[in-house]
Amino acid sequence: MTTPSKELTREEAEAFGRELDELRRRVVADLGERDVAHIRSVARTAHYSEVAGRGLLHIGIGPVSFVVGVSALALSKILENMELGHNIMHGQYDWTGDPALDSQRYEWDIACDGDDWRHSHNYEHHTFTNILGKDRDIGYGFLRVTPEQPWRPLHLTQPAFAALLALFFQWGVGAHDLHFSEILSGKQSPEGLARRARPFLSKAAWQLFKDYGLFPALALANAPRVAFGNLLANGTRNVWTFAVIFCGHFPEGVRVYQPEEAEGESRGQWYVRQLNGSANIEGGRWLHILTGHLSHQIEHHMFPDVPASRYPEMAPKVREICGRYGQRYGTGSFRRQLGSVLGRITSLSLPGPMSFKKARLDGTQPFCAPETPTTGEGRRGDAAAPYRAAA
Repeated sequence: MTTPSKELTREEAEAFGRELDELRRRVVADLGERDVAHIRSVARTAHYSEVAGRGLLHIGIGPVSFVVGVSALALSKILENMELGHNIMHGQYDWTGDPALDSQRYEWDIACDGDDWRHSHNYEHHTFTNILGKDRDIGYGFLRVTPEQPWRPLHLTQPAFAALLALFFQWGVGAHDLHFSEILSGKQSPEGLARRARPFLSKAAWQLFKDYGLFPALALANAPRVAFGNLLANGTRNVWTFAVIFCGHFPEGVRVYQPEEAEGESRGQWYVRQLNGSANIEGGRWLHILTGHLSHQIEHHMFPDVPASRYPEMAPKVREICGRYGQRYGTGSFRRQLGSVLGRITSLSLPGPMSFKKARLDGTQPFCAPETPTTGEGRRGDAAAPYRAAA
């Protein structure tokens, strides 16, 4: 059993938030060349790893060059998606003025369209984190990952569905912003779905052509080897990102909220929700880089537009502040967190009681952004808009 966080008064939550705001202010004031050097170094590593991987797949012979080629290409895709794409599109490097690091221009190597991601992730998920009925990342529309979700017979299949989602995760992420459930509920017309689907279908077609058409064709006689290698590299990236992302919000001890609990929440209470709705993974420097520093999911949700490479130095201070305010700082090894997630997916596939501790937050001005984004439905415009009030 995990020890839950102390329920803070509004005044305590505001004091908690002020300390975190001050921490953020100090780190942002210190941003500079070393932050740019880090992200450019990762970009070079990803590029050279891709060149090496594709080269070994194209011209190599034998199983050794194949395994090394797949590994190098998978590493490139993981670095590009996690440490580069995800963080750049959060606006973490907009302050540099570098077009290559511009959150609104960056397009990553994955089936999910960048604008769709900026809406479903930057806006929806980071604004409504772990609020049932608002954060569609809770179970991704199908999985039951918390007892507060009602059980349905289809959940009996969710261990198998979760395994398939892990293998094909980029496609689940790509289709996430299509709101398929709204078709079933009548909230979205087929025409509306068709409009939403255009960016995803265009991006998906390019990804399929690139990895399974263009590059295999360039390899001539080695085409089957290249296509299969690309499939394995994509699959490795998919399983890795699934594991990292699910460890960030679904281990034991992570809290979900009812919509009314977030009504009128203050800035400090927003911080409390981000903390209690997230979990960290313990590990070394390269684990943090390979996860895109989502191993510091707590810090990421508190400071999503701060360069993620700063999270390891912010984490001890965040943890110290949490301790003084009686707040649980959820963290554990990768093995422990992933085991907890897989155990919950399995156990919650079976019917069981729903339980929810009510803890309504009082207040007047909600921090949550309006449900209708003001800038291109959250797709274009300020990447940090949903959480800019943190600054």
